[in-house]
Amino acid sequence: MAIPSITRYVRPIEEVREDLVGRARVPTHPWPPETDAEVAERIFANIRSLDRDEWAEAFYAEARPFDERAAQAEAAGDRAGAFENYRRAYCYYRMARYPAPNSPGKLAAYKLSVETFVKAARYLDPPLERVVMPFNGRPGENDVVVGYLRRPHGREDTPVVVRWGGIDSFKEEWSAESLLARNIAMLALDMPGVGQAPLAGSEDAERMFDAVFDWIASRPDLDPGRVGIIGGSTGGYWATKLAHTHRARIRAAVNWGGCAHYAFTPEWIEQAQHGEYAFELAETLACAFGLSTLEEWVEYAPRLSLLDQGILNQPCAPLLLVNGVNDTVFPIADMYLLQEHGSPKTARFYPTGHMARTPQTEPMVLDWLEERLRS
Repeated sequence: MAIPSITRYVRPIEEVREDLVGRARVPTHPWPPETDAEVAERIFANIRSLDRDEWAEAFYAEARPFDERAAQAEAAGDRAGAFENYRRAYCYYRMARYPAPNSPGKLAAYKLSVETFVKAARYLDPPLERVVMPFNGRPGENDVVVGYLRRPHGREDTPVVVRWGGIDSFKEEWSAESLLARNIAMLALDMPGVGQAPLAGSEDAERMFDAVFDWIASRPDLDPGRVGIIGGSTGGYWATKLAHTHRARIRAAVNWGGCAHYAFTPEWIEQAQHGEYAFELAETLACAFGLSTLEEWVEYAPRLSLLDQGILNQPCAPLLLVNGVNDTVFPIADMYLLQEHGSPKTARFYPTGHMARTPQTEPMVLDWLEERLRS
């Protein structure tokens, strides 16, 4: 089959600068809550192009002083100062590798973002536990899944929500506070193909989660019968697939802004290049699936269709679909398609863009999950 010809669109740096500085003033994705808009403006004043290593260096230069001040505060016994400065260092190291660690400079920044996150996490209460789950991978794959667990104090057989993001949101970005307030534990992961995941995304990368569910079952302080999952953005694809393929191990699942079928067509891939994603959407998707270029993504993506794989007509665990009807990253048509197949689903759509970012969205999602985990 001939591969459709798609023109690669490169967003001008001026447009990217205006968009991302505007988001920093909120702040909203991709900026962490610790973002200082004036710092963001200063960083972008030093970025002249979308060269990946130039980008990384500009953010790295801002992160490094916070990292150094954190170490000094730690040595002086200033816990609050160490925590705050490590969080801010993480903020800018994280942006240095955004949207994907697909160059030497971005990869180095990603590694530093993980280091500073773990250092900041030493001051969390309840504590964060870095967990390593054995994974029986194939040749060339790693043999562990790495996650971060936080659970309420003084509870046994705790219900747990396993949460992951998409192509540019890794496990370090997920706060457990809202779940802890509901006496629910959270296990944060990287979806297949990003961060420290042991394997690239593929047609069967959901096998990574066998290791996760087995590990949960081995923990006496977690309840394997009350497991919920949340996949955000591209991660919603995996949440939907697992709701079907691993339904016996999941009490409830959330596809929050994800994709299923139409997003993988050449027509949508070309259209989405001009949408709300900051830049390099196709290339960042490609990176998560072990590829590099727009052309490689266009050729490979149709193989991921859950409709063509025969997944959608299978029964599934309770599944909540959430997105904005004006999403230009992934088509809302994918959400409608999911409602037309297999088991009935619950859906809540908002008059917004990608991920339905409103003040009401996350509380609604967590209310829905909690109700099913408590039932």
